[in-house]
Amino acid sequence: MFSAFDQIFTVANMQYLLRGALISLGIAAVSLLIGLIFGIIGASCKISKHAFLRAIGNFYVEVIRGTPMLLQIMIIFNVIPIIVTSFTGQAFRMNYYVIGIVAMSINSGAYTTELIRSGINGVDKGQWEACETLGLTHWQTMRLVVLPQAFKRIVPPVVSEFITLIKDSSLISTIGAIELMNSAKVLGATYYEYMSPYCLAAVFYLAMTLTISMFAKKLEGKLAESD
Repeated sequence: MFSAFDQIFTVANMQYLLRGALISLGIAAVSLLIGLIFGIIGASCKISKHAFLRAIGNFYVEVIRGTPMLLQIMIIFNVIPIIVTSFTGQAFRMNYYVIGIVAMSINSGAYTTELIRSGINGVDKGQWEACETLGLTHWQTMRLVVLPQAFKRIVPPVVSEFITLIKDSSLISTIGAIELMNSAKVLGATYYEYMSPYCLAAVFYLAMTLTISMFAKKLEGKLAESD
């Protein structure tokens, strides 16, 4: 089962897996940041007084959360280039990592939309009324008063979303991106033994997710002390 472990467990191969892990971490971090922007826009639409904006927000959340991320990746990878090529008449290709970030950001945005919306709804209505009394606009109220409090409330679930994105980054290995999962697959194909590199990849995933979880608990504790 681990017939080639001594050959695979070398400094060079560990560095190769580490590079893949850092790529996975970087893709997840960028996707989370962009997803938070989508989440703010989506949450703003869902709590809007305009029915059209609420419909857009609901449609976005329901469609993205109701379909697998792998399907979303494949649509961007296979369908979008065909559509662009048909309009421009020139072959269009997207970078594997860009595809992964776009798909993961859109997917994360749908989930963070609900997180941010619940955080906004958790802010006392009296603060909205106080801001109106002070003459603040809706955007000023959101930016200066509501969103800072909302983000403070949603730190733990946002960290959980980050951990989910780190694990889901393995899905872009299906389109050829060399992240941690694909790095392990390459080592397995090189040494004709897959168990060892997959187990080592699991160690890297655990190291990343457990470290982030520990950091999140400390951050959550500091935020609780500041209340």
